[in-house]
Amino acid sequence: MCRSISLVAEGRKNLSILRTENLTYIYGKDTPFEKKAVDSVSLTIEKGGITGIIGHTGSGKSTLIQHFNGLLKPSDGKIFFDEKDIWEGGKIMQGLRFRAGIVFQYPEYQIFEETVFKDIAYGPGNMKLDKKEITERVLEAASILGISRDILERSPFELSGGQKRRVAIAGVIAMRPELLILDEPAAGLDPRGRKEVFEIIKKYSQDSSRTVLIVSHSMEDMAAYADNIIVMNEGKLFCHDTVSAVYSRSEEIASMGLDVPQITKVFSLLKKQGIDFDDNIYTVEYARDKILQYLNNGGDKVSC
Repeated sequence: MCRSISLVAEGRKNLSILRTENLTYIYGKDTPFEKKAVDSVSLTIEKGGITGIIGHTGSGKSTLIQHFNGLLKPSDGKIFFDEKDIWEGGKIMQGLRFRAGIVFQYPEYQIFEETVFKDIAYGPGNMKLDKKEITERVLEAASILGISRDILERSPFELSGGQKRRVAIAGVIAMRPELLILDEPAAGLDPRGRKEVFEIIKKYSQDSSRTVLIVSHSMEDMAAYADNIIVMNEGKLFCHDTVSAVYSRSEEIASMGLDVPQITKVFSLLKKQGIDFDDNIYTVEYARDKILQYLNNGGDKVSC
């Protein structure tokens, strides 16, 4: 069974940015169409780093993240942001949606301002900041996303799909959220575009020390960029652990309809053929190192 990061964090809750207790959400409650989309999920997200949230279509992952900044109110259970109940007294925590920013899938379709600058500035403007502060935040977010100054005065509708995606993400980063939540941030992009977006997100997380959650169906991407992973299955929390521990359960995860990395499949087959590799090989780079170690050891089992 996966070691629960929620349990590891027990006794150190001051380090958590987000915590849920038996979070449950039911669509169409008390109707013939009632469906439990999130079922008694308890987890802890510690401050800093990147957490990936994976699961098959309909697993509850997108419904789950909409609770994290109050877009959905739990049918049951509680959510704590920085150890404060976000629905205390029945009202949403003031300023939560600036502190926990969500970038939805295909965010470029939500762009509407006449210039890139104005679109990035929309969120900070809603925070009632002065013009100097807004400008500073726009330039900072544009720099993080690799958006050059000459593009800021252009219409966002003149940009490529990848550029629009960066503008949309910059608009949320400009609010300087403590928690950045991205729902399939690289959906629809070509391989080069995917890599660029994930590299930017990784660097942002490292440079800012802010917490990032990424919803993704791609276990390849999460293997490469996440620090730990939440696996959702049929509305329930299946596992929340380090990348290595989660990917060591590749057969169980594949049975849920998730496509494990190709390199993991290769080494799983090699192990069945009697070549004694570890179960947690999930990136090409890691595989290369393990093969070299295996050869240098004369074919003996390699260590973690």
